Amino acid sequence: MPKPLSAETIAHVKATAPAVAARATEVTRAMYARLFQDDHIKALFNHANQASGQQHHALAGAIVGYALNIENLEALIPAIERMAQKHVGYHVLPEHYPYVAKALLGAIAEVMGEAVNEEILAAWGEAYWFLAGLLQEREHGIREAIEAIDGGWNGWRAFEIAERTVESAVITSFVLRPKDGGKVLPHKPGQYLTLRLTTPDQGEIRRNYTISNAPSQTAYRISVKREEGGQGGSRFLHDVAQVGTTILLTPPSGDFFLPQAQERPVVLLSGGVGLTPMVSMLETIADKHPELETAFVHGALDGASHAMDGRVRALAKAHGKTTVATFYAQPAANDEAGRTHDHDGLITVDWLKANTPFEAADFFLCGPRPFLKAFVGGLSRAGVASERIHFEFFGPADEALAV
Repeated sequence: MPKPLSAETIAHVKATAPAVAARATEVTRAMYARLFQDDHIKALFNHANQASGQQHHALAGAIVGYALNIENLEALIPAIERMAQKHVGYHVLPEHYPYVAKALLGAIAEVMGEAVNEEILAAWGEAYWFLAGLLQEREHGIREAIEAIDGGWNGWRAFEIAERTVESAVITSFVLRPKDGGKVLPHKPGQYLTLRLTTPDQGEIRRNYTISNAPSQTAYRISVKREEGGQGGSRFLHDVAQVGTTILLTPPSGDFFLPQAQERPVVLLSGGVGLTPMVSMLETIADKHPELETAFVHGALDGASHAMDGRVRALAKAHGKTTVATFYAQPAANDEAGRTHDHDGLITVDWLKANTPFEAADFFLCGPRPFLKAFVGGLSRAGVASERIHFEFFGPADEALAV
């Protein structure tokens, strides 16, 4: 545990937190501009999140949340865990933290101007290093735990694409096996991989993709949607990468996963390519949890974009205690409810109330931002306790999803 913050530092940070909060997105924008002057630091980041502006917003929220809860560490534990998992995935190391400190404090001084003096900046610096100490401790613990497991590793490891399977008009699965022929760390169903890709148009990029198979010691499968307007990761995998292409991976990461000793019924609720962690969970349930009541509920645009339906229904049938329901938001001319899918339109909370173990279940959610915004808040307003709502978001998560 890092040295506790002084009372004076806490007072300075709390006093200036509202002013910083009012301009937090400006601060983070200025921070990244400073940070990315160092190419080796810039290379650590997923720049698709930067281009969308989501990372600026998410980091601004994290900074403000930390300042407002600086005396209440318990409230920060979930955020610290998410950040630590991301840092392990991107292979952020202790030597990278001073660069962030310099950029953050410089950005606060630049944006806030005369509203901050040297004493206040020193207090924010002390607060930053306290948080950095907590993160580094947790990251060290995660790495130690990973390396202690058969098949675990630290940093980047070379894998190759062993199989490609077209799952729909927009989603393709890739099976990744280690080039050294060794075992791999069995992931927790729901976790993701961080890939380091060398692309012809953008050079080296890093992207997160959820693992879509059950835990294994031989390979990982990712199922990737081709994003036409994306920043190159999905287009590289779909259009350039072939069987035999080498890809570098860090070990599985993430704090969104199905618990090993899951007892309550489960609702696996997904939209679009958000079904990938749900398929991993369903494969695990079918194999390890024969008595677990499960509902697999998925929303797709139409039949052409709908992936892995045959796999899902085969798993459900083999399990015997899983129900499957699919919704098409915009059915095509050759789509027919009752044949290609179960329902036209969108999933609703009312439908979930009537057709799933709503009062008792844990809800696992994954999908695009509008999908999560509808259901994280919608389930909560319908009386589902927060400890029964678990969600994964594509990109930087923020608390606005619950509004």
